[in-house]
Amino acid sequence: METSQVLRSLAALAQEHRLAIFRLLVEAGPAGIAAGRIAERVGLPAATTSFHLKELVNAGLAVANPQSRFIYYRAEYTTMNGLVRYLTENCCAGSACDAPCAPRRSPKPTARRRSA
Repeated sequence: METSQVLRSLAALAQEHRLAIFRLLVEAGPAGIAAGRIAERVGLPAATTSFHLKELVNAGLAVANPQSRFIYYRAEYTTMNGLVRYLTENCCAGSACDAPCAPRRSPKPTARRRSA
């Protein structure tokens, strides 16, 4: 990943609402989520949400997919993974170490079954 792309991505994510929107897009998966639903979920006016989505698209972190009267947005996973790879590729200067450089998945909370 080029340094200029890394800087655009990090700059776009360095804002509270854009970071929240991006995390929502990642959670939504490849199908994406409608712009209006994004605004509802993050609690922002539609115009403000649109501004933040435009910034994420310009940074290459999101893709807009117009369908009929709606615009669906999805995370651009290639850019996201490239950013993570860029940030971790030089961990321990390539030598063996005990640093946890590779991103780890957070364990999902297990659903508790209700007893009848």
